[in-house]
Amino acid sequence: MLELRSSNPVIADDQLVAASHARPVAQVATIPGIVQKTAIAASLAVAGGFGGAALVRAMGPGAVWGIFIGSVVVSLVTFFALWRKPERAAWAAPLYSVAQGATLGVMALLLNEVLASRDIKVLGGLGVQAFVITMAVTAGMLIAYRAGLIRPNGTFRAVMGTLVIGLGIAYLAQFVLGFFGISIPGIGLQDAFQGGKSAMIGIGINAVILLIASLMLVIDFQRIEEAVATRVGKEYEWYFAYGLMVTLVWIYMEALKLAFRMAMSNDRR
Repeated sequence: MLELRSSNPVIADDQLVAASHARPVAQVATIPGIVQKTAIAASLAVAGGFGGAALVRAMGPGAVWGIFIGSVVVSLVTFFALWRKPERAAWAAPLYSVAQGATLGVMALLLNEVLASRDIKVLGGLGVQAFVITMAVTAGMLIAYRAGLIRPNGTFRAVMGTLVIGLGIAYLAQFVLGFFGISIPGIGLQDAFQGGKSAMIGIGINAVILLIASLMLVIDFQRIEEAVATRVGKEYEWYFAYGLMVTLVWIYMEALKLAFRMAMSNDRR
């Protein structure tokens, strides 16, 4: 039996194994098809980012929480909707991309406003910088994978899985502690305002998390390649595009936070 375990919670084990033993299908998923649909999803995320930022500018700060809560609801709905139903990804992937794009666009807008209030100028804005970092990381990981420089084995996947679970717990803890004004270094952004050693520690941890998120792409590439080799159905193209978007959203968020930390480190006040 082909082993298709993944640390990405979207690219689920039992779904891929089931697909590898499914009956023959008329149309099979292809790598170009997955790339095309991922590009469409990414474009929708960018559009969502501009839309979210425009909505906040038009309606004021009150729209921020609405967008954030809506994004969480959409993420949960799409995740559970896809449970053993990959054909639903045709609508779930675009919906998820727009919602997450709107959230990240609002985050970039708010962080840019913080920098502007401190008279800190960032070339192109944080959103553009995070986008460039995300694209560079994606290209770099793809080149490394195709060149055979990084081939995730069982140990690599197990370690990555443990790290992802640990980070998930840390994100959840930060969400709860945030209501009490407590920030976890590298997870929350409070240390970026403190400057000095705390800010440097935050930058270092943020960079490590970004690296972990980037390495997840390599695992995703391998899982997709293996799944396509089993001749899964065409509906899996949108499903894998959705899985890749989950990782890309994570990378963009960490890149955005890192760009903000680096800009704040130049604040001399």
